[in-house]
Amino acid sequence: MKRSSLDYILRIRLPVVLFVALLSAVVTYYLSRAERDGIGYAPTQPVAFSHKLHAGTMRIDCQYCHTGVVVSPHATIPPVSTCMNCHSVARKNRPEIIALTKYYEDGKALPWKRVHRVPDFAYFNHSVHVNKGVGCVNCHGAVENMDVVSQVSEFTMAACLSCHRNAPDRLPDIAGIQKGPDNCNTCHR
Repeated sequence: MKRSSLDYILRIRLPVVLFVALLSAVVTYYLSRAERDGIGYAPTQPVAFSHKLHAGTMRIDCQYCHTGVVVSPHATIPPVSTCMNCHSVARKNRPEIIALTKYYEDGKALPWKRVHRVPDFAYFNHSVHVNKGVGCVNCHGAVENMDVVSQVSEFTMAACLSCHRNAPDRLPDIAGIQKGPDNCNTCHR
């Protein structure tokens, strides 16, 4: 190799390649984070909502509000109209319900801050898990005891694979549960 072409590679191409590789690694790291802020993340919501009261004390089933969880890949965030099924009558004079009613009357969606997140490049289907008998508590924790919902589990590839590979041991209360698929295209499509 001639001196000038080796000089060109070392002085121009190598730094560019290293810069692109480093930039790609940094961008991939930040974009692929499974958790926004990880275990313990509990953002302040636009309207205070107690899962402890609704799912715990009042024993309202998760599926009453999160209607898509049985039929959809997404659990869905309930529309304000679901809340108003009860709160058009119940506790109407409370500040949080007044704020909720304002969203409803204005026809606006409540801008909830997402607590649980899997990366965009990973596919997760709630309905498959729920229909196999995997309860919400297995990933989301005892939400019925939380005034403010917080993330209690990691939503990482390692955590998902651990559950899939050890499902019969981790979920012994689910009759006939088998290991989940652990090939790449189960989650990466």
